[in-house]
Amino acid sequence: MPYQAALNDLQAKLGTETYVGEWLTIDQARINAFAEATMDRQWIHVDPERASRESPFGAPIAHGYLTLSLIPFLARRVVVGKPLYPGITLSVNYGLNRVRFPSPVVVGSRVRARTQLVSVEEVGGHCLQVVSQYTVEIDGSAKPACVVEAVGRMYFGTTASV
Repeated sequence: MPYQAALNDLQAKLGTETYVGEWLTIDQARINAFAEATMDRQWIHVDPERASRESPFGAPIAHGYLTLSLIPFLARRVVVGKPLYPGITLSVNYGLNRVRFPSPVVVGSRVRARTQLVSVEEVGGHCLQVVSQYTVEIDGSAKPACVVEAVGRMYFGTTASV
């Protein structure tokens, strides 16, 4: 049964680092696209000339929420056509327990995510709730860009109780 196999696998991985992603460069085009999508066009993000003059970082920085929104990609939680486990019919974000942005991501920086499995529990008959900690590292920085404890749900076989 795929559900039980996934539960057993996840329980065996509790407390361990389960994934280290590839590096992704955060360029100005990505920051600008996020600013347009969210209508957050603050100069610290989208005005390279002003940011180089007035920002304590010497250049534009990525929105914290841009960094947060990249976690599914950075942690390879979403790969089209390839569910995390066989039998998953639906996987959803359920919420966030804690989010922090210890260090800004300066334009041109490379980031990647490290994933640690915090907990897994059965919710209903065909659903697993998984809590993971994601740490988004900045290449060459001692402090991470983002640390998130995220809650997700994986549904197997039926999605009637979503």
